[in-house]
Amino acid sequence: MTHVVAEPCSGCKYTDCVVVCPVECFYEGEQMVYIHPEECIDCEACVPECPVEAIFHEDNLPEEWKSYLELNATKSEECEVITEKKEPLADD
Repeated sequence: MTHVVAEPCSGCKYTDCVVVCPVECFYEGEQMVYIHPEECIDCEACVPECPVEAIFHEDNLPEEWKSYLELNATKSEECEVITEKKEPLADD
């Protein structure tokens, strides 16, 4: 089981979530961050940190955002790990 970053993160890219992750499973894309499904330990530390409520347990992922499960898996393989808070896109 894993957590998934979904649509609300797109274009915002807050990184409050990455600093609380104990296993560094977040990866930074151009428009949002992604969770690596094989690295996530399902601790839920990131969920309350997301100011736009974009992180869901895969079992609770809204139907309209189910494609984000595969997107997180794919993009986390292509992007660089992120462990420090950065300025969000939403504040640009």
